[in-house]
Amino acid sequence: MYGVELYRKVRLACHRDGMNVSEAARHFGINRRTVEKALKHSVPPGYRRSKPPRRPKLDPFTGIIDAILEQDKSRHRKQRHTAKRVFERLRDEHGFEGGITIVTDYIRARKRQTQEVFVPLEHAPGHAQVDFGEAFAMIGGIERKIHFFALDLPHSDACFVKAYPAETSEAFCDGHISAFALFGGVPLSILYDNTKIAVAKILGDGTRQRTRIFSELQSHYLFKDRFGRPGKGNDKGKVEGLVGYARRNFLVPVPRFDSFDVLNAWLEEQCLKRQGDQLRRHSETIEERLSRDLDALMELPPVRYDACDKQSTQSNSLSLVRYRLNDYSVPVAYAHRDVLVRGYVHEVVISCASEIIARHKRSYERGDMIFDPLHYLALLEKKIAAFDQAAPLSGWELPEAFTRLRRLLEQRMGKYGKREYVQVLRLLESFELDDVHAAVRQALALGAIGYDAVKHLVLCRIERRPPRLDLDVYPYLPKAHVETTSANAYMSLLGTAA
Repeated sequence: MYGVELYRKVRLACHRDGMNVSEAARHFGINRRTVEKALKHSVPPGYRRSKPPRRPKLDPFTGIIDAILEQDKSRHRKQRHTAKRVFERLRDEHGFEGGITIVTDYIRARKRQTQEVFVPLEHAPGHAQVDFGEAFAMIGGIERKIHFFALDLPHSDACFVKAYPAETSEAFCDGHISAFALFGGVPLSILYDNTKIAVAKILGDGTRQRTRIFSELQSHYLFKDRFGRPGKGNDKGKVEGLVGYARRNFLVPVPRFDSFDVLNAWLEEQCLKRQGDQLRRHSETIEERLSRDLDALMELPPVRYDACDKQSTQSNSLSLVRYRLNDYSVPVAYAHRDVLVRGYVHEVVISCASEIIARHKRSYERGDMIFDPLHYLALLEKKIAAFDQAAPLSGWELPEAFTRLRRLLEQRMGKYGKREYVQVLRLLESFELDDVHAAVRQALALGAIGYDAVKHLVLCRIERRPPRLDLDVYPYLPKAHVETTSANAYMSLLGTAA
């Protein structure tokens, strides 16, 4: 191939010195067509193919390759055909006799032709994008997977990140509420992927049928929703980038916190700290651009949305209510009743009619049984034989004074002492543990071992009045018999000492 220096000399000879094509060809010892090409192009244009190359061995099989690549688009990206696997299938299933190189070259060119091209976008103030990400963290000394909610304001690149034990509908709603509270307003619109938390079904015309909880959230805050194309994360590229940024910058190395509340306070601090950054292609900081976003946000409603999952169910014969594969206790008086379960991120609240009958710390395990011992004391008072084997009382840690009280009651009253002890425990249904504990210790100090005495001492402590205990009402207490001292008894003691 001739170089640019020859092209320069030919062009000077012809255009400036007046040589014709034939003279230039003879002078430089090149072909006339080369001279004509030099006059047409200032630099060598390189080889140009006038028509597609013939591939006699591959051409009959290109339709099969195209079909395989098209089917791969609907498969998981880690389970798609490699060029080597396509070649093996052509050879084994279709009798292809060519080499792997021409197959690889064809697939590379084909993928290059079908790669998607994107349009650079501008983002008006007041709009948001939302997504969830995953990472690992040490919470309370245990390493576990966390799911973090991410909201991005694309105009300013301001962000909000909050971690949860699971990607649930209540976490989805709580994340929105917390983000709205941080920014002090509601975005005009929010862009989502087609998460099942928000989208129950994609209809034939492309419209989305929203889930109940998402419709409630949207109706409460009145923002407009937008959805990306199924399987196209680039439609909400800003928040996709935020998820990766948060994982790399906020969660590396693996964070260690005592609870999710402490972790989330730290994540919020990192989001606020990031507002001082000035990103590439911007002359203002995130905080300066955020002011335009905040001006465009809608006002918050006067009341927060109750971010919970609601399920109607029934308590069983064990006075347990099942919610998300775990069982939670209710007072035995509400066994076999219709109840409403409200699942919050960290709490489960159970109601019967309009009355809240139980609150529990939420479990994210499977097959867990979460008891409140107080729920079963009324039943154990009647079925006292089950007291020592009662699962709800297993692991119930009470102060040592309660154990001492039980031992004395059983020593002095026999089998009735255990029932009396359950009655003392039932005081915890109405009074605080600290008050009952103080009354138990005082009763032990006074020797007034019984339910009535403990209850009287609790009431006196709360009402701040001195106790008035009549020990005659406790016939089972040990009696002290004091006889009149006689001189003979005294002399017998002296004789014994001698």
